[in-house]
Amino acid sequence: MTTAPGRRSSTFTRLLRHGFTDPSAAEQLLDLDALASVRSDPVLLEALGATADPDLALRGLVRIVEAGEEGERQVLLDTLVTAKPLRDRLLGVLGASEALGDHLARHPRDWQALVTYESADLNPGVAEFEQGLADAVDPDSLRVAYRRCLLTLAARDVCGTTGLAQTAAELADLATATLRAALAIARTSAPEDAAQCRLAVVAMGKCGGRELNYVSDVDVIFVGEARDGVDETKAMQAATRLAAHMMRICSETTVEGTIWEVDANLRPEGRNGPLVRTLSSHLAYYQRWAKTWEFQALLKARAVAGDPELGAEYVEAVSPLVWGAADRENFVPDVQKMRRRVVDNIPADRIERELKLGPGGLRDVEFAVQLLQLVHGRSDASLHSGSTLEALQALAEGGYVGRADAAQLDEAYRFLRSMEHRIQLYRLRRTHLVPEDEADLRRLGRSLGMRTDPVAELNKAWRRHASVVRRLHEKIFYRPLLDAVAQLAPGESRLSAKAAAIRLEALGYADPAAALRHLEALSSGVTRKAAIQRTLLPVLLGWFADSADPDAGLLGFRKVSDALGKTPWYLRLLRDEGAAAENLARVLSGGRLAPDLLMRAPEAVAILGDPEGLTPRSRGHLEQEVLAAVGRAGDAESAVAVVRGVRRRELFRTTAADLIGSYGTEDSPAEQDHGALVDRVGSAVTDLNAATIAGALRAAVRAQWGDTLPTRFAVIGMGRFGGHELSYGSDADVLFVHRPREGVSDEEAGRAANAVVGEMRRLLQLPTADPPLLIDADLRPEGKTGPMVRTLKSYGAYYRRWSLAWESQALLRAEHMAGDEELGRDFIELVDPLRYPMEGLGEDAVREIRRLKARMESERMPRGADPTLHAKLGRGGLSDVEWTVQLMQMQHGWAEPGLRTTRTREALAAACAAELIPAEDAQTLDEAWVLAARVRNAVMLVRGRPGDTFPSDPRELAAVGRYLGYEPGHVGDMLDDYRRSTRRARAVVEERFYGAAT
Repeated sequence: MTTAPGRRSSTFTRLLRHGFTDPSAAEQLLDLDALASVRSDPVLLEALGATADPDLALRGLVRIVEAGEEGERQVLLDTLVTAKPLRDRLLGVLGASEALGDHLARHPRDWQALVTYESADLNPGVAEFEQGLADAVDPDSLRVAYRRCLLTLAARDVCGTTGLAQTAAELADLATATLRAALAIARTSAPEDAAQCRLAVVAMGKCGGRELNYVSDVDVIFVGEARDGVDETKAMQAATRLAAHMMRICSETTVEGTIWEVDANLRPEGRNGPLVRTLSSHLAYYQRWAKTWEFQALLKARAVAGDPELGAEYVEAVSPLVWGAADRENFVPDVQKMRRRVVDNIPADRIERELKLGPGGLRDVEFAVQLLQLVHGRSDASLHSGSTLEALQALAEGGYVGRADAAQLDEAYRFLRSMEHRIQLYRLRRTHLVPEDEADLRRLGRSLGMRTDPVAELNKAWRRHASVVRRLHEKIFYRPLLDAVAQLAPGESRLSAKAAAIRLEALGYADPAAALRHLEALSSGVTRKAAIQRTLLPVLLGWFADSADPDAGLLGFRKVSDALGKTPWYLRLLRDEGAAAENLARVLSGGRLAPDLLMRAPEAVAILGDPEGLTPRSRGHLEQEVLAAVGRAGDAESAVAVVRGVRRRELFRTTAADLIGSYGTEDSPAEQDHGALVDRVGSAVTDLNAATIAGALRAAVRAQWGDTLPTRFAVIGMGRFGGHELSYGSDADVLFVHRPREGVSDEEAGRAANAVVGEMRRLLQLPTADPPLLIDADLRPEGKTGPMVRTLKSYGAYYRRWSLAWESQALLRAEHMAGDEELGRDFIELVDPLRYPMEGLGEDAVREIRRLKARMESERMPRGADPTLHAKLGRGGLSDVEWTVQLMQMQHGWAEPGLRTTRTREALAAACAAELIPAEDAQTLDEAWVLAARVRNAVMLVRGRPGDTFPSDPRELAAVGRYLGYEPGHVGDMLDDYRRSTRRARAVVEERFYGAAT
């Protein structure tokens, strides 16, 4: 075919029109002598253009023709152009599978397997495949025969003669026949072993469920028994040799390639367990040691090879254990762990291309179906199927899954499995990754019937189906729970109340009956409100179930909805702002504190839908709002009521941000920097309390003196308040200082200052719906026996004459918080020489501090408390770390400016930077302090009241664990980790605080 230079031939143009991507190379192939008799036949070109990859199909055809013997080539070509069935099958396979093209090039006569089909060939079963493998006598001949059978199977698939489910079933049947042939070869090579034992091969996974891929590990379990008169130990050794040989025959690579890996790791004890066990040994393991996932795997168990009676006995024996798994003690936490394990361990660079394990992938569908089978199959035998699609249909017919949801999942699953099949068929390699190469995507799209713009169409369809799976994966668990309490269309199946309760219990709800009542109250009726709730609740129920207390989450949601249900913006916020609904679910199911704060003013839920809503407000903004509210109020009590309302709202903002940051959401993973979480809470609560005190101070002054108090007055933060390290339940430790204004007597100024303090404390503790702010002034000079408020001069005189080492240590946390700023600065200047003494502490002072610490450890620990788990006073807890850091501040603060801070972590970092403590020791102390601080925050969030030790109630303890990042069932790990961290910290304290280190 020659053309004038610069012009394209008509053949080139036709090839381009028929879908060839490299028409020049295709034109050269058609010019080969081997294709001389058919190159101009339009039928061939049309058939090539109909394949997934015309270029690949043509190359494959040329290779077969050139590999064939002289007399056979023309027979092939003549048959190809005259027999449409062969043409479609052969070229269809060549255009979809490079690997099968390689097989035909090595065995060019195998094309004849595609020439004619008997009726049985259209739906072959195990018997037909066994016949196709009958001549195999060794691993190589078995591989060749297997590929020949696979060739006919793939031809029916790519031509559309069989659908996805039938193709997957045929692949499983071919695997069954192959396992039998491999076992026969193994027995023939070791007849003495075969004579000693009975051996059954039980298929698991996709092979067991008759839904196998083109290339997939074939999961199996081996069961063996001794033949009459044979010692059991010897019989098991013989059975193990046979099983191992059978696995090698299938798995090893020879000159003819490999078939697939035979994987026996689902057996009891996995890789560490014996390859073959007796039936009684299997049952003993399952009854005593097996985990829930092992029963999930046994859903698909099917005897496929070896001794049929023994295989049937095994399946019959394990079946009651499978369908009773939902009654096991640890079923719920195991299920929750399995649900979260779906996308674990996928490399970040692959997750977007993962067809099987990624979000919206095949595993989502398979897992959801299997879990529902386990939950409801114990009372409904119609669900006892190993096939995902058959089980999904049965779930829909039984009302366990909505029919529309099941139909969408079925369609999505078939499409995703078809993608998987075509990806694997190309090179017959085990992969679940969608290719990135444009040519691969084009071939994949065309193989699925997309011809206009195959790459774009494929990506669009894939994303659409993955999105459906992602959306329905959780929904199918919970939507039928609503249908169980809702009015359904006539003839529509529904989940019975009993089945709904079973499902709720399996998902972690402790009181399923109450949960169903809440669902009915929220979703019944024909109002727009009920319709929106029916849309929201399936997703919310899943988020609640992901917490330690789903019941509390659902109850809280009902209370908030009852309070705000008639407010137009509430349900619209949850429906339209995706983050708001999930954030609310996390907050409501995270413990008692946040829901209690929210229920006192449910409109604060709007914070959860604002992108900036969870960011703590600065002290400046808070004081501006608080002081403006005080200015508008008619009296002090009204003013402080508004101020306390602001505090409650901001506490809710802080708790919500803390819970959401600790739990994470679908779009935002949990915060990994736990120190940052603690610092944010400490700073936010400190700023909030400072602004609240500033508001109460302004209200108290205005009520009696107007705008000006007869004395300048300041509030100095002490303890955790001054250190910006408040937890949710902390009191505000303070000192009150005043300085009489010019012309005001000391007596009058003192009376005014004491009156203001008394009024502030009264206003902040008035009984209202808002949480009180307790002010503690016990760190003042002379403690509880000393005056509540002093002048700056009085503080100076006391500290010069009477101050003790512990008082200087307490002043390390002193910071101005409210009131007169100049007076606050003067107080700080007054105490700086005390807390950072020139040349550091003397030996007597150091001994005194150590003695006080030791006394505190022995006297202040609550009776009966476990010192290894007490976050504040226990071994390696907050007190240990803080006293160690404070000793370094008092010894070296005069020389190291970085140590002059009220914050523990900042001071510790400065000490490390100044090489006063090794980096490793500093990190140990920091980690222990952060962990202990988080424990205190968690206890308050979960219980709604402060505490320094882990809760004893199992559900509360589990909730603390979830907050700290531990999965259900791992509270023991949490306690062990806490003890380990604080034990290491205590060792540092012993050296740095009590030891010789200075």
